[in-house]
Amino acid sequence: MRIGVVGTGYVGLVTGTCFADSGNTVTCLDIDAGKIARLEQGEVPIYEPGLEELVERNARAGRLRFTTDTATAIADAEVVFLAVGTPPSADGSADLTALWKVVDSIAPHLAPAAIVVTKSTVPVGTCAGIEERLRARTGRDCRVASNPEFLKEGAAIEDFQKPDRVVVGVRGVEVAEIMRALYAPFLRTENPFLVMSPESSEMTKYVANALLATKISFINEVANLCERMEADIDDVRRGIGHDSRIGFAFLFPGAGYGGSCFPKDVQALAAMARAKGVAPRLLVAVHETNLAQKQVLGEKIVGFFGGNLAGRRVAIWGLAFKPRTDDIRDAPAIDLIERLLAGGAAVRVHDPEAMANVRALYGDRLEYAATPLDALDGADCLAIVTEWGDYRRPDFDAVARRMKSRVIFDGRNLYAPAEMRARGFAYQAIGKAPV
Repeated sequence: MRIGVVGTGYVGLVTGTCFADSGNTVTCLDIDAGKIARLEQGEVPIYEPGLEELVERNARAGRLRFTTDTATAIADAEVVFLAVGTPPSADGSADLTALWKVVDSIAPHLAPAAIVVTKSTVPVGTCAGIEERLRARTGRDCRVASNPEFLKEGAAIEDFQKPDRVVVGVRGVEVAEIMRALYAPFLRTENPFLVMSPESSEMTKYVANALLATKISFINEVANLCERMEADIDDVRRGIGHDSRIGFAFLFPGAGYGGSCFPKDVQALAAMARAKGVAPRLLVAVHETNLAQKQVLGEKIVGFFGGNLAGRRVAIWGLAFKPRTDDIRDAPAIDLIERLLAGGAAVRVHDPEAMANVRALYGDRLEYAATPLDALDGADCLAIVTEWGDYRRPDFDAVARRMKSRVIFDGRNLYAPAEMRARGFAYQAIGKAPV
């Protein structure tokens, strides 16, 4: 099948590359000429395990191309995927400015039988809006579908190629069958292909992310309570997780969630509710709980040092919002850095992949370490914010030698408090009594 993908960000690039890898001819379109030039040279602008190799292989085979020319990408495409950003507006609602510009730009080049598919996370009713907009600009009814992505950064290739389900929102059976054929190579394990209305499909994506965010905020709130009730959150988590009605997924306490999806999608769903006269009490609480949780690690550090961080040296391990990505959007580490700098602390950071993005944001306001141990030299304390594998089993003797004081604030509960006590560390985690 001939496919056009508009947008070469995280979703668009993964989508286009994986469809090319299943034998389709894919042209990825972006207005950023610099990004397209880099992709044509085989340089992938984001970090996602396995993506660079997949891009290179399919580009070399002629199945994956990149362009800034709309006609080249769209004119002969049978399916056109829209994968542009939908950032939050001031009131939390999704800003569709970029999406409407794309719809207007592709309309003159769209083949009569082409299917326009939204991959972007968009408010309920957006597909209907695209249908109306295309009708006004082409003078005909155009086929439009919703196909939300459920990719986890750090595991996006696996998630795309082995999805637990594919959701499509369509108006007619013919479009559904074309989408089913497109996804057939990825559904050989009999995972479901779910057909519904575009409105239900659009809602599904928001509800999925909001529910996962709710689980995280809930376990974080419980963890904070455990600290004050002499309970251990890991014991509690095990006690509830073995209940088949609850399970363990997304029940790991920590320094709060970040990234490009959960924060904005919770707010966008709340904004949709308000627009329809429904009070989004739970969604507001989920968001506010997470904002507060992103301050917990900083509060622990400030409290430990008696409210005065001036002249303190703080090492941070982990900057990306989660492991296996370089994405720092809404990352808890950014909240912590802001808190430490405002308090007068000197901050030295390490992350396996996100250092360049943080350096672009902070420049020489921070120090940047080549290795985790290098970040510790002369540090009054270490804060762990992202659970990279690099940090799970360090040489604690070397850690102790490098640090000025044996003090660790663990925002991801990587270590056993008893072991830390035995090694002579002051250790504070999430949902556990300090040692």
